[in-house]
Amino acid sequence: MKVTAIIEDKTIEEAMKYSNSSTITEALKIALNEYISLQKIKELGKQIKNKPLEFSHSAEKLRNINRGE
Repeated sequence: MKVTAIIEDKTIEEAMKYSNSSTITEALKIALNEYISLQKIKELGKQIKNKPLEFSHSAEKLRNINRGE
């Protein structure tokens, strides 16, 4: 998809610097993918907060299972 956007030069320069990108397109792809990943992690955190993970085995029992005991 081709997109036209008005973004401050300083913002683009920083995005290129921190993403080690040689092109604006590459920097924007990296930035958008990172943003999307962060949002997914936040959403997962909310889900875990609402329904915490439960473990049915103790650490000792898992070690024994892994050792074949």
